[in-house]
Amino acid sequence: MKYMTASQAAAKWNISQRRVQVLCSEGRIAGVFKLGENWAIPEDAKKPTDGRTKKEDKENEQLECN
Repeated sequence: MKYMTASQAAAKWNISQRRVQVLCSEGRIAGVFKLGENWAIPEDAKKPTDGRTKKEDKENEQLECN
């Protein structure tokens, strides 16, 4: 299995490196582990969903506006 760093994941997912590190420390990315001070993230790992908003809420807002 191949792994990527937090900075590589940040570029791939279009989020900050710090955000990736937080997601790793919270256990929200499957298969991650630490190598010294660096996170090893599986290359096929999916970007976790943002729990701050719900997709359903955004869809309902769009329907109400139309």
